Formats: sequence, C-alpha cells, structure tokens
Amino acid sequence: MKKRTSLFDQLHKEKTNSYLKKPDIPLEDASQLLDKSFLREELNIPSPGELDVVRHYTNLSKLNFCVDTHFYPLGSCTMKYNPKVTEHILECEEITHLHPYQNQADVQGALEILYEVEKFLCAITGMTRFSLAPCAGAHGELTGMLLVSAYHRARKDKRRRRVIVPDSSHGTNPASARMCGYEVVVAESNAQGLLDYDKLRELVDDEIAALMLTNPNTLGLFEEEILKVSELVHERGGLLYYDGANFNALLGITTPAQMGFDVVHLNLHKTFGTPHGGGGPGAGVVGVKESLHPFVPVPMVDKKNGYYYLNYDLPHSIGKVRSFYGNFLVLVKAYAYILRLGTEGIKRVAQHAVLNANYLRDKLKDTYDLVSSKPSMHEVVFSCARQKEKGVSALDISKRLIDYGIHPPTMYFPLIVKEALMIEPTETESKETLDHFISVMKKIAQEIEEDPELLKNAPHRGSVGRVDEVAAARNPVLKWTQEEVT
Repeated sequence: MKKRTSLFDQLHKEKTNSYLKKPDIPLEDASQLLDKSFLREELNIPSPGELDVVRHYTNLSKLNFCVDTHFYPLGSCTMKYNPKVTEHILECEEITHLHPYQNQADVQGALEILYEVEKFLCAITGMTRFSLAPCAGAHGELTGMLLVSAYHRARKDKRRRRVIVPDSSHGTNPASARMCGYEVVVAESNAQGLLDYDKLRELVDDEIAALMLTNPNTLGLFEEEILKVSELVHERGGLLYYDGANFNALLGITTPAQMGFDVVHLNLHKTFGTPHGGGGPGAGVVGVKESLHPFVPVPMVDKKNGYYYLNYDLPHSIGKVRSFYGNFLVLVKAYAYILRLGTEGIKRVAQHAVLNANYLRDKLKDTYDLVSSKPSMHEVVFSCARQKEKGVSALDISKRLIDYGIHPPTMYFPLIVKEALMIEPTETESKETLDHFISVMKKIAQEIEEDPELLKNAPHRGSVGRVDEVAAARNPVLKWTQEEVT
C-alpha cells in the first residue's frame, strides 16, 4: 500500500494558525498563573490553520460506517435509524442542565418523565414495575439475575444453584449468571434452531433458579413452545428470565408477561430509538412481575398526591446498581420515541421489522443456505458453508461488502451455525435499500464462482485494506507518533 504522510507530520512546524497569533504574555508573567512545570518555550505539536483542521476531521468522519450514511445490517444489535427529533429535544437546557442532586421539588418535570417512561414500558411488556437504573444490556442482565437471587434467598430456598441458558444464547447470559454465583447449564437447540423441549425437560429440576431465554432467539426464530417451557420451569420453582435484545420483533404484538416471563431486561438503546455504538450511552432497564417487585433497585420514582419523588423506602431492595438514577438523557429519548409512535406506531415497528427480514430471507434463500425452515422474525441467519467449500469464508464475504458501501452483518454468531451471517435489516430501511443489498449479495456469490481471490483480499476500496486482526488485537497502537504511516 502506498505510503502517506499524516496531516500532523505534514504541518509539523511548517504552518502557523492563520487566525490566532502567539499570545503576547511574557513567560515570567504566565508563571504567575500556571505551575512552572507546565510552561515550555516551544510545543512539539503542529500549528495548522483552522481550515486544515476542519478538512482533516471532516474527512476522517467520512471514513466511518454509521446508520446515517450506510446500510448497517448488524444482526441482533438492532442498528436502526433513530429519528433526529429525539436528538433535538435534548437541546432543551431544562433537560441537559439538570443535576442529580437538585432538590426534588425543582425537578418535578424530570421525575414525571421517568415515572411515565416506566408506565409505558410496563404497558408494552406486561411487567408490574421497571427499574430504569441499569445502563446497558449486560448490566440489565446482571441486575435481573441479582433479583432472581434475592427472590430465592427471601424464600429461604437454598437449593437454587443452577441457571439454564440455551446453546444459542448471547455470551453475556452465562457470564451474568456466573457473576451471581450460579452454575451454568447449557440447553441444546434442535435441528430447527429452537430450544429442544425434551432435552430441556431433563435439565429442569428442583435446583433450577432460572432459565434465561431470548425470544425471538438468536437465530431470529420465535420459540413456539414458550408456554410449555414457562409451565415446566415454574412447576419446579424456577423463574423465567427474558433477554430483551430481540424485542424489536414483538412490540405491540405480544408481551413477555403473556409468555410467562418473570423478569425482563430491555435495551432502550436498541429497541426504542436511542442511538448506540462506541460503548454507549445505553439503558438496560429491568422489569419485574409483582413477586419480584420488593427486590428492585433503589431509588424508584413514585407519585403521591400529585408529587413525584425518589423512593428509597424498599427494605428488601438489592440496593443501588448504578450511581444516581440511570442514563437520564437516554430515557428521555426513549420517552419521546414512544410518544411519537403511539400504540399503533409501536406495533408497526415490529411488523415492518419482520417483513423486511423475511423479504431478505426469501430473496437470498437460493443463494445462501438457510439454517432453519421456520419463518424468521426480525433477523435472518444464513450459513456460508457452501461458499466455504469453495475457499471463501463468511469473513471474506463481509469484507467484500465494505467495497459496496455496506457494513458487514454479524459473523460467526450464533456459534451453533457454521460460517454464520446474521442479518437484521430493522424496520427503518426502505425496499430500495434492501433490493440493493440483495443484488450485492448475489453479485458477491457470483464473484465467488468466478474469482474467489478477489474476496480473500477484500476490502479493496476501504480506508484500509485487509489487516492482521490478531496482531492488531495483541499489539494495538494507542498513540500518534511523528512518523510516516502506511
């Protein structure tokens, strides 16, 4: 690859800022304002003009993939477009300038929003109460499992030491259970990718604390025997935990409560239109049925005689799981999103998400192998095992998609599918975008037949070429140095 010189190398000691000149403050006078150790005659940094800096960072921004610029079919992550109106709302100073230690009487509007968000989420899921404190999906999982543990301890039921997770579960499920001290037992899927009920029945005994289940599951399939599963777990004294990562497919159609779940976590930064990526911000709110209500984290927002207040008077609570009251700005975005859509709009989200996924499924089923004959919900999983036989992997296909301006889908997950590509178009993508993706996927399949080496060396048009990802992970470069880069 051709060597190129970075902006900072090019401009180092070559240009001075065209708008600002060096301050006329003598060094000895500056020492009265700053510690002498901070003062230097010369700074070893470039001094580009404003226009150079603007162009540099604008061009850097164009190298990024994001939902606003590219199709982003990352399966299970629900990377859908988020309406900008929810962002504009946060420009309101009465929201952004709040402080968590303000007097409750002065922030009644903010507390009312939190109170209403909880009521909306309860109505959508069928749960009794929701804690808004957890700040991410995995944090919500951990909180949910702490609630499960508190429930069994309150009943003095010391037998409950095992948590069952499907072999297709998100990796955070077993991790959350282990962090709460539980032994993790894996339940196998059947040939169609659904939970194998007969094998599950052999695992459920008097030691089960909970079954952690994603529905639709990570293959994008609805667990058809969920009511039988719920009855089985509850008969043996266990609880049913709902991983809400895929709830986008069920909004307004059904609820976790109707399926028999006792505790639910939802990713507001996925399902309810609050942008995510880059580590946050997130909100992994946790809902519970009445039996687990006494154990929810403090504080909860309650209302008495028209006055909203933070309720810490929950003697059986598991305590605080986060500083203050959750990611308030994320909760405001979700509040605006729900209000904007209304009951019918929420339902259309699920309908269009499922329609889009099944459209891709139908158009690509003859080009890539389906892993199940069951209808897809919000996402579809293909196996590239057939392409692998020709020497091209799912990774190669994903890298080639970058050349066509499409973000790669989730690869190699769930783990039970060989050469998996998990594709989630979400409800926000147009038919034109989906048709373009379909044509690209078919073209890539043709390229595999004609020139497989083309894919093995992809991407060819990205900001960087194929990199050694193992070496990059083991030996990351974490700072800029004044050297030419390749």
